[in-house]
Amino acid sequence: MSTRSRRQRPARGMHHDRGSYSVETAILAPVMIGLLLLMIAFGRVTDADGAVDSAARAAARAASLERDAGSAQSEAQAAAIRSLQGEGITCQTSSVVIDTAGYALDIGVEANVTATIACTANLSDIGLPGLPGSKTLTASWTSPIDTYRGRQ
Repeated sequence: MSTRSRRQRPARGMHHDRGSYSVETAILAPVMIGLLLLMIAFGRVTDADGAVDSAARAAARAASLERDAGSAQSEAQAAAIRSLQGEGITCQTSSVVIDTAGYALDIGVEANVTATIACTANLSDIGLPGLPGSKTLTASWTSPIDTYRGRQ
């Protein structure tokens, strides 16, 4: 046998590996894409959860600074909306509930105001099979009303 014919022959076992790289890629690519989409979904839910918590805190604080229950309601609603918009969170549906029962108590009595916010975050645009289309996140925050400030 000449040296020329030996060079043209592939090394033993090399021709079997060519197709296995394609098969590995075909199997692993969807798995890696799925993991990436799952991480994106988890990040979005975590981000929205923090934003809802922050909005509840802002709403309770804004309500506690007002002198009457009506003003507390409207200021808390506005603060919650501003906070969610500032965080860049868009809720499919949202609700802001403010408990202003503390405004009915007499001056000198410790009182609180509580804000509860629910936001339904959209996840359907991620397109990962088995992932729910949306997730409802809820947060509550309580803030004290000044004990010796006049209330109406």
